Amino acid sequence: MRLLRYLSPYRLSIFTIIVLIFLQSLSSLYLPHLMSQIVDNGVLGHDMATIVQLGAFMLVISIVGGVCSIAASYFASKVSMGFGRDLRSKVFSRVEHYTLHEISTIGTASLITRTTNDITQVQQLVNMMLRMMVMAPLTAIGGIIMAVTTDARLSLVIVGILPVLAIAIFSILGRATKLFKTMQVKIDALNCVLREGLTGVRVIRSFNHGAFENKRFDVANLDLTSTSIQVNKIMALMFPLMMLIINFSTVAIVWFGGQRVGSGQMPIGSLMAFIQYVMQILFSVMMVSMMSFMIPRASASAVRINEVLETAPEITDPLDPIEERIDEGLIEFQDVSFYYPGAEQAALQHVSFTAHTGEVTAIIGGTGSGKSTLLHMIARFYDATKGQILIDGLDIRAMKQERLRAKMGYVPQQAVLFSGSIKENIRYGKAEATEEEIRHACDVAQATEFISQMPDTFDAEISQGGTNVSGGQKQRLSIARALVRRPRIYLFDDSFSALDFKTDAALRSALKPEILQSAVLIVAQRVSTVMDADQIIVLDEGKVEGIGTHDMLLQTCKAYQEIVASQLAKGESA
Repeated sequence: MRLLRYLSPYRLSIFTIIVLIFLQSLSSLYLPHLMSQIVDNGVLGHDMATIVQLGAFMLVISIVGGVCSIAASYFASKVSMGFGRDLRSKVFSRVEHYTLHEISTIGTASLITRTTNDITQVQQLVNMMLRMMVMAPLTAIGGIIMAVTTDARLSLVIVGILPVLAIAIFSILGRATKLFKTMQVKIDALNCVLREGLTGVRVIRSFNHGAFENKRFDVANLDLTSTSIQVNKIMALMFPLMMLIINFSTVAIVWFGGQRVGSGQMPIGSLMAFIQYVMQILFSVMMVSMMSFMIPRASASAVRINEVLETAPEITDPLDPIEERIDEGLIEFQDVSFYYPGAEQAALQHVSFTAHTGEVTAIIGGTGSGKSTLLHMIARFYDATKGQILIDGLDIRAMKQERLRAKMGYVPQQAVLFSGSIKENIRYGKAEATEEEIRHACDVAQATEFISQMPDTFDAEISQGGTNVSGGQKQRLSIARALVRRPRIYLFDDSFSALDFKTDAALRSALKPEILQSAVLIVAQRVSTVMDADQIIVLDEGKVEGIGTHDMLLQTCKAYQEIVASQLAKGESA
């Protein structure tokens, strides 16, 4: 598997494991030889001094083998856990650089499964490989050499046993391999249903669809369960079959070996040692066969992990980024068109405008007109299909993404909060923000009032997803998070929709002194939110229908007139 290249930082530990397992294998192979000498001395010579000496030596060898086994297990666990940690970090880092297109293509539920379950499968395989894939061949090869050395003729039994064992293993493995590959896909499907059920629990309950969702979950759950049962049935068949072959092997060795002992061609101690060698050989083959069941599932997981690691993000930093000389926040769209991947119709068509520093540019239009898409393109969540987007005279594709986004304070359409305190959520915008800066940002965002009513005020805990605050409170905290950054560009993506008219007006009034040195773009549905803007861009099906102030558009833009007429009374529009 290509993922094993990530084991290179652990070369020294892996070498140590191989040495320890080699010593453990030597000790396990040498013990039957010592035991045969003790038996032969005890039965034939009654030499107690030799027996005690050999017994003490066996004890030392056993202790050394046990210590090596424990140490090898420790290092193998340490390497495999470190490998899993590094792999999870690389997968998470790669996903963080994905565009919205790559995330939607693979799927959120699948990405979660790949970062957790799939990496766990590969991690467990690495742990087993470090212990068994080294020990099993050493023990098997050493056992064959010792068995042939002990009695070459009796070793012919092994020649008859191994093909039978190999046929049994590969016939079972062939049936199980296909099922392992489908299990991970079915885990994806189960995670998807579970995630939708948890995130949409309010909608499910409000429409009394609990029974329907339970049925959906049961279908996905039973589908995975039936596949798992089939795999486990096949795996359960292997162990008794292996034991049957091993026990028949023991019977055959005792039968033929007993005849050789009876004829004086083989000492009884050597027969006992020979049985131990054969057991070690067969158990080594069993260990490899048990590993062979893990390999198909881990291999399927490795393919899925590789897909994440090798999927190159569509949007990357330029090889030779241009360092901007001015930092004013001037935004220019020059004949920009954009198609979503696979879409036949453009989301934006021939959009051209300029957003100046110290001015508010509002974007309004019907649902699906491309308002949010326009903001996403400024933040380079998507790149323009045609045309250019310039900031301070530079094409944003010639700038580093980190530097570009450092200029921005972005408030998404769906307010997102993280588990932690209010203070920590606001500092997400600026890690080094002082207490005074945090309070000022909350004052402007009209959030101080409800924060002061909480038991711990700014240290109050926000639950995962911000479920312990209202929609309007989440939006105000998201706005405060952007304000504390004091960026050159503010992007408000329908960020005032959950606010009442009074709070909306107060927030926009408090915002004016804060944005004198910044360009502000506001996406809004309400005319009352945009009517005071310096310029309003009216979008309809991705096209610019008009640009101007509220009064100008009322005279010249039919699309804007319709929006105003649908929201305001005749007297209010003036």
